[in-house]
Amino acid sequence: MKRCIFLVLLILSGCKAGPDFVRPAVPEANQYSLPQTAAESAVPTDAVADTTQHIVLGESVAEKWWGLFGSAALDDLIRQAIEGSPTIAQATSTLAQARELATAAGGALYPQVDATGGIGRQKYGKEFLGSFAVPPFTYFAGGLAVNYAFDNAGGIARSIEERRALLEYQRQELRAAHLALSGDVVSAVIGIAGAREQIRAIDDLLVEDRRNLQLVQASFDAGNATRVDVLVAESQLANDETLRPPASQELSVRAHALAALLGRGPGEWAPPPFDLNQLTLPATLPVSLPSELVHQRPDILAAEAELHAATADVGVATANLYPHITLTGAVGQQALTLGALFDVHNDAWSLTSGLTAPLFDGGTLRARRRAQIDAMQASAASYRETVLQSLRQVADVLEGIDHDALLFTAETHAVDAAQASLNLARESYRAGNVGVLQVLDAERLYQRARLDFVRVQTQRYLDTAQLFLALGGTEL
Repeated sequence: MKRCIFLVLLILSGCKAGPDFVRPAVPEANQYSLPQTAAESAVPTDAVADTTQHIVLGESVAEKWWGLFGSAALDDLIRQAIEGSPTIAQATSTLAQARELATAAGGALYPQVDATGGIGRQKYGKEFLGSFAVPPFTYFAGGLAVNYAFDNAGGIARSIEERRALLEYQRQELRAAHLALSGDVVSAVIGIAGAREQIRAIDDLLVEDRRNLQLVQASFDAGNATRVDVLVAESQLANDETLRPPASQELSVRAHALAALLGRGPGEWAPPPFDLNQLTLPATLPVSLPSELVHQRPDILAAEAELHAATADVGVATANLYPHITLTGAVGQQALTLGALFDVHNDAWSLTSGLTAPLFDGGTLRARRRAQIDAMQASAASYRETVLQSLRQVADVLEGIDHDALLFTAETHAVDAAQASLNLARESYRAGNVGVLQVLDAERLYQRARLDFVRVQTQRYLDTAQLFLALGGTEL
């Protein structure tokens, strides 16, 4: 008797079976690393003032973060990439599909009404009606059929909840695609600018090598240098000439990658001649707090949506353990002639109900529910892993930006010192105070310092872009 009362109350209440989704708690920390290594501290005061980048915690990322680099050409490339990217087109279509599937799932809450109609010919067997024999006849029928499934256990509602969670997942996947695309475009542009700067530095070095060779050759002609000195200078020039082909190859690869990001073939389009001096390194970097990051990064929000869908799946599996009640009704006309089909005396109707309750299934339904609980726990672990990796990524980039500034200052001093040393070595060589080897050693130091400076300068731009990507950007 108690079970019957419980069943009636369950049917009338229409409650949802299974656990309700609770949004995961946000991180409690208000910083990304320990105080002694915190990246929000400014670059030391002895650094070059105009190269310092300041981290401002608690500030939101700009809506179009790439605009902080101050390049209208970069803005235009990202617009073209969004319009021409197959990845964005695919993600957009997948989102539209998920939206329609969520709408379709919501229709299960309402009665399903179908128009029915038919025509047929019938003959009954001789013994079917006893002594009353019915000759073959033709019949006509038409009307409406209504089917309704009571959501007494909340299984339908949980299915709708799951579809809406999957819709949110696809929405965040589209955001992630936009973010990745914009990040790839910015990285490609910075890479092109850096490669061009490296090529320019190599070309300058080659000019210096040829100048040095002329210096040694003139000294040899005057009898102040040996043939070995000339060969050493020629060897230095030949070795430095090997630096240019790899740099040119890197430039070509990045240009081809940028063309593909814009949805074009490498033979159809060439990038503008970007230079690092055409890009502005943002001096102020807004950084969201960890508690805000989990509600901003699309990969975290996508993992949260997956957890929500997995939680709703547990509800669906739980609802399948309870009875299912359906109601079916039909109303229409039936007649033996087409002309009499709509006669008021030929009304026909039916109303039936059904109850299906699982009694024995070999443990299938409960095993499926346990499996869905395991899937929910796996999704929860995946969500936590995504959050942890996101916090680590932001912390790493913040540290990288801090160290980039220190390294940039050091490389600036190294280039200045190497240039001064090279100039002094050349003057001393002309005066006969040092040999050609000292000049070549000074030139090697300058070469390494100049190329390292370009790499560090490029890395500062790349790490700044990576920071905005790690923070999740904003909706477009």
